[in-house]
Amino acid sequence: MTPGRPPAIAPEPHTADQATEDAMSNATTVSPAHSASTASTLITNIAALVTNDPSLGDNSPLGLVQDAAIAIEGARVVWTGDQSKAPATDNRIDAGGRAVVPGFVDSHSHLVFAGDRTREFNARMSGRAYSAGGIRTTVAATRAASDAELEANLTRYLHEALRQGTTTFETKSGYGLTVEDEARALRIAAAHTDEVTYLGAHIVSPDYAEDPAAYVALVTGEMLDACAPYARWVDVFCEKGAFDGDQARAILTAGKAKGLHPRVHANQLTYGPGVQLAVELDAASADHCTHLTDADVDALASGRTVATLLPGAEFSTRAEWPDARRLLDAGVTVALSTDCNPGSSFTSSVPFCIALAVRDMGMTPDEAMWSATAGGAAALRRDDIGRLTSGARADLLLLDAPSHVHLAYRPGVPLVSGVWRSGVREV
Repeated sequence: MTPGRPPAIAPEPHTADQATEDAMSNATTVSPAHSASTASTLITNIAALVTNDPSLGDNSPLGLVQDAAIAIEGARVVWTGDQSKAPATDNRIDAGGRAVVPGFVDSHSHLVFAGDRTREFNARMSGRAYSAGGIRTTVAATRAASDAELEANLTRYLHEALRQGTTTFETKSGYGLTVEDEARALRIAAAHTDEVTYLGAHIVSPDYAEDPAAYVALVTGEMLDACAPYARWVDVFCEKGAFDGDQARAILTAGKAKGLHPRVHANQLTYGPGVQLAVELDAASADHCTHLTDADVDALASGRTVATLLPGAEFSTRAEWPDARRLLDAGVTVALSTDCNPGSSFTSSVPFCIALAVRDMGMTPDEAMWSATAGGAAALRRDDIGRLTSGARADLLLLDAPSHVHLAYRPGVPLVSGVWRSGVREV
């Protein structure tokens, strides 16, 4: 879908509380219930505020408000609009003519792992093609690591991502591939985010290399039982060298029966059934979407499944870029995420992915900004994040630049100078 077409998002447990909106020209506001323990803060002197509400500001998909202000109370945004109409608050912060944008929503990452694959990357940059087989290297290292080592590694990359503006992240299991190791990966992840994905079907475990059917039975049976309590999502790598369409269907269907909603690694390395299976099962997202037929694009355009593009993977594997322009022009909802993992996309930087999407995937700076915020929220079926309007969670970034366009215009420059998450400044 194009950024201007709001996605149909079903109510989920994370949906923001509804707030009463007062009619104001070029602004939105609510009247919160004040308490002695809840202070309000107004950020003013904002050169350009991205709200992702097309009813505001310039009426573009970004809802861009110039000379803006935003009011926060507790964990929520309570007002956005022209600073000349800003309400009185307990505190004020001067943005100094900088831009403010929603916090990035990274809806695809693999952060529970041990070891790295430097040698594999070096070999690949020397001419060896990428294949899914490298995952086995990380599986061995992850199985050998202690819980404390895995959590320390996860925390390290979360802090790294936060400094670059990621305020919501999804992460997956998939580097254990035993009942015990998959369950502990999800247990560790669930201590840091609600967006946890069971990916026992990352590849067929090396322990079952001669009997893939038995591994599918494990993933849909004992392993699923152990992992479901920690996860919100179920995912499968539907790809040559991993799981075929029939296996993927069985895994996703079993996950749905346990209350987990599908996501799919789809059509990354080759053409295949992943995208259309994702749409058929109403998966929240089909991720990668590099090799698409016209039928795949049509399916995405007609359903609710978000196409999550992961340009870090193409950058790190020298693979063909996804054609974001083709998807957007067809009316597909597009998200941008990092795919942070030790093998094929070892970056935690959403700004880097925005720059790649603009430079190499046919997206405009506005489209990339929307896809990294509201698009990521749509890929998680959430409407309380990825926007800066009344009632939304107060996740926002102060850029050391006058416009969000600088994220693509100045690639590699650390432009995120302030990060608020749930109304608390953390960077």
